[in-house]
Amino acid sequence: MYIIDLQEIAKDSNIRIGKPYTLPTSKYSYEKLIKFLLTYESGSRPKGGIFEYGEDEVINLGGEQIGRDGSVDLSKIPYVSYEFYKKSQKGKVQHMDILICKDGALTGKTCIVDSDLFPHDKIMVNEHVYIIRANEKINQKFLYHLTRTELFQCQIKNLAYKKKAQPGLNLEHLGKIKIPKVSKSLQGKIITVIELIEQKIKGLKLQIKEPLEIINEIFAEEFNYSPTLWKEFGKGMTAGTQKSTPKNLTWFSVQSTQIALTNILRFSSRFHNPKTRALMNIIKTIPKIKVSEVITEKVHRGVQPKIDPDGEVYGIKTGQLKNGYIDRSVADKVSYVFFNAFERARVKKGDILIASTGKVSLGKVDIVEFEDDAVVDGHVSIITIDEFKYNRLFFVYFLRSILGAFQIERDFTGATNQIELYADQIEAFSIPNIPIKHQDKITDRIKKALDEQKNIEKQVEEKQNEINKIIEKAITFGN
Repeated sequence: MYIIDLQEIAKDSNIRIGKPYTLPTSKYSYEKLIKFLLTYESGSRPKGGIFEYGEDEVINLGGEQIGRDGSVDLSKIPYVSYEFYKKSQKGKVQHMDILICKDGALTGKTCIVDSDLFPHDKIMVNEHVYIIRANEKINQKFLYHLTRTELFQCQIKNLAYKKKAQPGLNLEHLGKIKIPKVSKSLQGKIITVIELIEQKIKGLKLQIKEPLEIINEIFAEEFNYSPTLWKEFGKGMTAGTQKSTPKNLTWFSVQSTQIALTNILRFSSRFHNPKTRALMNIIKTIPKIKVSEVITEKVHRGVQPKIDPDGEVYGIKTGQLKNGYIDRSVADKVSYVFFNAFERARVKKGDILIASTGKVSLGKVDIVEFEDDAVVDGHVSIITIDEFKYNRLFFVYFLRSILGAFQIERDFTGATNQIELYADQIEAFSIPNIPIKHQDKITDRIKKALDEQKNIEKQVEEKQNEINKIIEKAITFGN
């Protein structure tokens, strides 16, 4: 809780009532950020295309790779050519540079470049990211932690959103940002303490595994396949393959009889490549049934919702499916008139939702765990499992495992971004035909392992909060 003087609000022509825009900065002694900067520049628009990793390529960071917690998602990093890197006059990143996202909903996210974390020593940022490099007047790491305080972020938001529907920062804005005065000697002492906490955070993060890694380790043990197969399968067009290793160009032969394995003639590599065939052979060794044998009604899609700002019913779209949970915090709403008119679009607790349209999103699978009324749009398929025949959560975990994900990758239709997964294809997927008690046992093992990961993540968050409190205390008492 805090109190803001009306005179403080009056200083800003762009009046904002919300907390981020009214934090009382005047109680601090501060100077303009620009006085402490050696470099502040944005990156370059990549030329010659962005592609997967290969020899002589250069990491090209954008806002999408920077997390709200200051992390960098290494699984989603694109690359540009070394030739482009050599010719570029700006956007080249050095060890310990601070990066700030400057456009759209990502505006204000920051990270610091720790070269130990990157698989390549050459890094660039694109035109949506600023590089901030401190001069000798301030400790670079202390400055980074300042950028993550509410005091700094409220200024970012106030400038980025000022008189704009779409937020964005420019160099003029950076020149207006102020930071509290803290003696450099105190900064050094603070960073010494923070670095000890950061070492503990690094140790905790080393224990964190990808949920897909956990799921596949357990399924691999149960069904006798390599626990690394989900990585080796290769990155494809669908959600379940995005954490896999980027594919290299390969050649393989296919017998003409192989084409008869599907009722849709497929000459493409995603159906006949060796990894897919190996997975199909694994499926053959497992007692199996079709999805159609464990559902209480036909798989079907929802209906494009009519958005109502005053509505009380959640309108779930592909974007709300996170392949781990359903995020309703940013879901649109529809009216009960719409809800009552389109029964086929309604979902209930226990229903399973699969994103069925679009590159990368297709194949995200989540279970409805809430009881509130909701509908889904026409890009989401609804699966209602008979709980007396099959464990719903086991079904979800199986589709996220490579044994399920490869079937989604194999069977979608269409090209580029217009890819689709239809109801009859989902109903034809093979799933293990094992007793429910065995399904329960596997599900419990996965849930326990995932819960342990959440506990580690909570410890990381607690350590990060310790750092935040140290910085806030320095701002308050270090002037």
